[in-house]
Amino acid sequence: MIVVHGIPNCDTVKKARAWLAEHGVAHRFHDFRKDGVPAERLEDWLNLIGWERLVNRKGTTWRRLDPAAQQAVQDAASARALMLREPSVIKRPVVDWANGQVTVGFDAQSWQGQARLN
Repeated sequence: MIVVHGIPNCDTVKKARAWLAEHGVAHRFHDFRKDGVPAERLEDWLNLIGWERLVNRKGTTWRRLDPAAQQAVQDAASARALMLREPSVIKRPVVDWANGQVTVGFDAQSWQGQARLN
């Protein structure tokens, strides 16, 4: 099953979930705020995607961090610690597709092909 990870009030997550529903793509939603960040999946995401793409440096959570906390994020281990502590710093949505692929963010055009593969 496809799992969409994110925060329900995030506009990009809302668009992604609406797109999946409109296209009849069955999925489950994993709420970072209610359910936390799945530590074992985070390890996989870091290996597959890289910490640089997972940390959302444009979001309000990142901007709220003090400069020292931002400067401390310099590698996968420090990014992992931050993401576990502040889940909303993760770029959203993170999607675990049924075929084993993982994507970050929402792009309707690339999702069209991804949905056909699942």
